Amino acid sequence: MTSLRKGRSLAKHRLFRSTDPGSVASANSVAVIGLGRFGQSLALELMDNGTEVLGIDSREHVVQSLNGKLTHVVAADATDEQVLRQLSIPEFDRVVVAIGSDIQSSILVTSLLLRFSVAQIWAKAVSDPHGLILEQLGVPHVVYPEKDMGRRLAHIVRGSMQDFIEIDTDFAMVKTEVNPHYAGMRLGDSNIRRKHGVTVSAIKHQGGVWQAAAADTVLQAGDIILVTGPTRQAERFSRPSA
Repeated sequence: MTSLRKGRSLAKHRLFRSTDPGSVASANSVAVIGLGRFGQSLALELMDNGTEVLGIDSREHVVQSLNGKLTHVVAADATDEQVLRQLSIPEFDRVVVAIGSDIQSSILVTSLLLRFSVAQIWAKAVSDPHGLILEQLGVPHVVYPEKDMGRRLAHIVRGSMQDFIEIDTDFAMVKTEVNPHYAGMRLGDSNIRRKHGVTVSAIKHQGGVWQAAAADTVLQAGDIILVTGPTRQAERFSRPSA
């Protein structure tokens, strides 16, 4: 994410949607400050799911490229308190600080949001020291997109799972194919939980749709299952030898 430069006049802020940004500050709205790759991806995903988004970035060409794609998108200096007030940021309940490489701007913007008493703040950290500073400031949600994706991919590469989501430091959800050893068994008869310490939560038969797993669910070769449990056990279970 580019540096959010100071000193830009309020009169030079460019709003690329016609309505008042203050009207976006509703229960179903989110402000995303910093529209780099992470910020853009987040903002567009929120829009696709019906959430109104106010996007802010200092780079006018980035803002112009998102014109018509977000509810409101503004070229502005988010490190300026008066700018954020003019854009009604204190009225938002949910704000994401997606600024990456400019750590100083990230900290300044986050400090302002805390001063505004924004209820829910998510801030992107690009390093452990950056994240530690954000946590010490009192940011309730610090995210590490690159670090988290690297950890997730490492688990996928190391095992034979199709996807991996770490719910906590020692608990995960794994998407994997049913081991042929269990083909034809009822889930309740498989003793998977007792043997492996994991729970099969959902299942998708070939050509079917996802459904909750039950004791009488019959496991079939080629089925895809969602397994939850302690990270090591879930990862071990996804290996062909499980």
